[in-house]
Amino acid sequence: QVQLGESGGGLVQAGGSLRLSCAASGRTFNRYSMGWFRQAPGKEREFVATISSSGGSTAYADSVKGRFTISRDNAKTTVYLQMNSLKPEDTAVYYCAADLARLCLRDSDVDYWGQGTQVTVSS
Repeated sequence: QVQLGESGGGLVQAGGSLRLSCAASGRTFNRYSMGWFRQAPGKEREFVATISSSGGSTAYADSVKGRFTISRDNAKTTVYLQMNSLKPEDTAVYYCAADLARLCLRDSDVDYWGQGTQVTVSS
């Protein structure tokens, strides 16, 4: 069982930056691939970024590539999402995700979800 808790969301102006954190419970954190998804009002939840258990592999949605960076600290059992050059269209609830078997590329891949943190980007 893995419990995930996100933090770091908030209100920021377009062009600004935020860093989201996701703290995980459990001693098996370093076995899980981790990811971030987001859901904007009236839209389906979508993939943002994912990182392998070792941190050696990452993948990003085209919409955030070059602006967002996912990283992890296995000693702190925490995964991060550094978001730069934020745009109003990045406004959404951001969810942390964990998967034991594969990179978190799809909702159906995910074993555990966090509760979400709101990110609002004003124009």
